[in-house]
Amino acid sequence: MTGAGRLDARLARRRESGRKALVTFITAGDPVPAATVPALHALVRGGADVLELGVPFSDPEAEGPAIQASSERSLKQGTTLRRCLEMVEAFRADDADTPVVLMGYLNSVLTMGVDVFARAAGDAGVDGLILVNLPPEEAGPLKRALAAQGIRLIFLVAPTTTEARAQLILEHAAGFVYYVSLKGITGADHLDAAAVGDKVRWLRGLTRLPVMVGFGIKDGPSARAVGRHADGVVVGSVLVTAMAGCARTPEAIPARLEAHAGELRSALDGITP
Repeated sequence: MTGAGRLDARLARRRESGRKALVTFITAGDPVPAATVPALHALVRGGADVLELGVPFSDPEAEGPAIQASSERSLKQGTTLRRCLEMVEAFRADDADTPVVLMGYLNSVLTMGVDVFARAAGDAGVDGLILVNLPPEEAGPLKRALAAQGIRLIFLVAPTTTEARAQLILEHAAGFVYYVSLKGITGADHLDAAAVGDKVRWLRGLTRLPVMVGFGIKDGPSARAVGRHADGVVVGSVLVTAMAGCARTPEAIPARLEAHAGELRSALDGITP
């Protein structure tokens, strides 16, 4: 199974079983390019269901200090969008089952070219794409190019999104809906699980797609609090910070990430239906 089928099937199985999905984020090429593929495998061993791989970009709009710094380190290492695709292909050599979603900015895709990127992403084994600065009104050409390769174009919904705007976004959304749990940037500390629950219920009234919640989820307790309401959680900044702490000993990264993912997995599995 490949592409959209791999992502859709994984999330459908989680929903049918009542098990919450764990989506993990790391930045490609950080702290060194050789660390990325082993890190992805470690997250899977720890219990990640979907892997988000960040494409480093020089002018991010939503990332907090930890992920901004990871992009800067990665860019200094020479990481490009094409190199990110090579990392996905290398991961696929040993894992044909775990969905991989690229997350980045439209600028990188336009630089490569929409059709060239879509074909290269399909060949590499990418299952989904999140572009923070792509509005749904301008998504048509890319969405069609990705669909031809079986790749889902995933959109974000924010706490400030109006119902009319959410309906427009959801007309274009596929794979899952990424709900941004708070106003602000990744890594922020003002997570309100009850408010997230209200928004998730609202979104479920508008779409049948799984709803994943990200921003502000750092550990087992916060993952459990949000996971009670959502179909799954997205965790990134704490994992990126852990990798940064092993910059001088990248061989220690896999064990550290596996432990982090394991804590999150146990917390989510402790949620009763």
